[in-house]
Amino acid sequence: MTDLKHLSKSNQVWERHKLASLTIAESYEGSEYKRYAERIRRCAEVLKFQLLEGEAKLSQANFCRVRHCPICQWRRSLQWKARAYQGLPALVENFPTDRWLFLTLTVRNCPIEELRKNIDCMNKGYRRMTRRKAWCVRGWVRSTEVTRGQDRLSHPHFHCLLMIPASYFSGKKYLSHRAWQKLWQESMQIDYTPIIHVKALPRGISPTELVPEILKYQTKVSDITTDSYWLIELTKQLKGSRAITIGGAITDHVKKSNAYSSHQPIDKDLTGALYFCWENQLQSYLS
Repeated sequence: MTDLKHLSKSNQVWERHKLASLTIAESYEGSEYKRYAERIRRCAEVLKFQLLEGEAKLSQANFCRVRHCPICQWRRSLQWKARAYQGLPALVENFPTDRWLFLTLTVRNCPIEELRKNIDCMNKGYRRMTRRKAWCVRGWVRSTEVTRGQDRLSHPHFHCLLMIPASYFSGKKYLSHRAWQKLWQESMQIDYTPIIHVKALPRGISPTELVPEILKYQTKVSDITTDSYWLIELTKQLKGSRAITIGGAITDHVKKSNAYSSHQPIDKDLTGALYFCWENQLQSYLS
């Protein structure tokens, strides 16, 4: 028998995510989302790989597509990253003088039961901000992340990759950290000064450098495997919401890209199929 994690370093992550998914399934069991438990347990039970020049590449698998399944969350992140890696270079080529900002927008922490209300307010605030005169962004990618504090409060925040004309840095449109802070505060219509972070990418640095930070998981696996109640309420609060939004000039370059699919057809040059099945007692993928 061959253990998947010994096949190559890139495949070691499968076992870790599968074990985490089983913990999530246990949390869903007995809740109103009991149906998710069975779907997650059956997720990625069998993996089919093809060998190409000694490297194993996934060619087929069964995924549950439950939002907070660690395996499916990881696969969605890979899909978005692949789209960005393929689409952004063409965008940079079409707008060679444009620059990039990495912007993080936050609000005060809130009880997990009030998460959806707060995210809805943030979405409205962001839309108001894009209509302000000070907004000179040509395109953006925005992801929503939610983390869990030690006090069990939820911390929703936006990570934004902003595409701006080079004239932003030399004209009246330039916004200091304080100006961005004020713009977000006014757009959110809140009576406190929110914490934000803004950083310009140095000239010549590709925006793909920020792809791993922008398009990472919506929630940390450690946050949803340590508190069953928090997970159940998070599931309820985030149901139907969007984790990633794209706007402006970036839309046509990233959203329509087909760089990655969980069910890619098998390349005719790939030979030597390998099947790995999850062995629950041994907690490992074996062929």
